[in-house]
Amino acid sequence: MMKKKKKTAKAPARKTPARKTPRSIASADELAAALRWLEQKGSDKTRDGMAGYGIHTNKAFGVTVANIRALGKRLGPNHALALALWDSGWYEARMLSAFVAEPERVTPALMDRWCRDFDNWALCDTLCFHLFDRTPHAFTKVTAWAARREEFQKRAAFALLATLALHGRGTDAQLQRCLSLIERASTDDRNFVKKSVNWALRAIGERSPELHAQAIAVAERLASAEAPAPRWIGKDALRALASPAIQRRLTKRSSSKPKKKKKS
Repeated sequence: MMKKKKKTAKAPARKTPARKTPRSIASADELAAALRWLEQKGSDKTRDGMAGYGIHTNKAFGVTVANIRALGKRLGPNHALALALWDSGWYEARMLSAFVAEPERVTPALMDRWCRDFDNWALCDTLCFHLFDRTPHAFTKVTAWAARREEFQKRAAFALLATLALHGRGTDAQLQRCLSLIERASTDDRNFVKKSVNWALRAIGERSPELHAQAIAVAERLASAEAPAPRWIGKDALRALASPAIQRRLTKRSSSKPKKKKKS
């Protein structure tokens, strides 16, 4: 008589871990905790100092940028929270958005919406420097915002262009094409636009020896203009781009480039 084979128990099927889907809404507790932390770190002294730099303080706690960055580092990437922080309207909460938003989830529409809310140079520059230049839409927005009329929206175009150049993003060809935007905007004599245009020109000129020569050519044309705004932009850029520090940096970059092999 044949013995029946014992059935061996099958190992339980390994469960595939559920893929985490990005949250689109932050919890009320998360937002409340962040705002409470910012309020506790605020001070009248810091808020008064902000007013002296042209930053509206009617909805500001008076928190230093160092403390905002520290909170951003502690919270880590949290795009849903970034959206809620921005919608709160608090100055420091919007600054914090730059440090917790996830660049890959920043859409062109969101960039436009936040750009329309810019009402001071600090918020504009922080978003461009720490977030917008890390998105794939950056160069497109430089071109689009350069045509804006509003002072801080137009500033955003050139603050973003400057940060792209300084952070080594994009190609020399992309930056070269933006030099025409700089020349076109150079006649805008509003302080915050004029300074951002100058910043972008200097940053492009620092990027590579080739771009340095092209930025110098633009700066020379602007320096010879009759209007005060382009003349100031050009002269200041020429002075900065001729500094020994920048010359050393460009020489170092030029010598570190791999030399092309000669064809035998």
